[in-house]
Amino acid sequence: MKLLEVVRTGDTSAETLSTLTTFGKKLGKVTVECSDTPGFIVNRLLVPNLAEAIKMLERGVASAQDIDTAMKLGAGHPMGPLQLADYVGLDTCLFILEGWSTKYPDVELFKVPETLRTLVSEGKLGNKSGEGFYKH
Repeated sequence: MKLLEVVRTGDTSAETLSTLTTFGKKLGKVTVECSDTPGFIVNRLLVPNLAEAIKMLERGVASAQDIDTAMKLGAGHPMGPLQLADYVGLDTCLFILEGWSTKYPDVELFKVPETLRTLVSEGKLGNKSGEGFYKH
């Protein structure tokens, strides 16, 4: 992955931030800076998006294939959110959402979709187990 998220807290000095950014660039990374928030930038946007795709599937809004196709063709994503959840690992998605929802119980974006819990409890973890939202 070419990206490195450099996280700054209230205690992070400008020197530390500069050192980390320089180090990341020496490793060939593109660095971005963000404050300390759950998931930083990428996962803070990504994981709730994956969860919402699962919730849409639960509500019968569209099939898994149609949700993924819509995001690939309509939003220019290289893979759909349910395909990506399978790739990341449904157990990983669940672990992240459970942690966030425990720490921030009033944040709707962090609520765990029941389908995600069910699939993981059945051992359907996505690509790594051979089945998740899709058979692999």
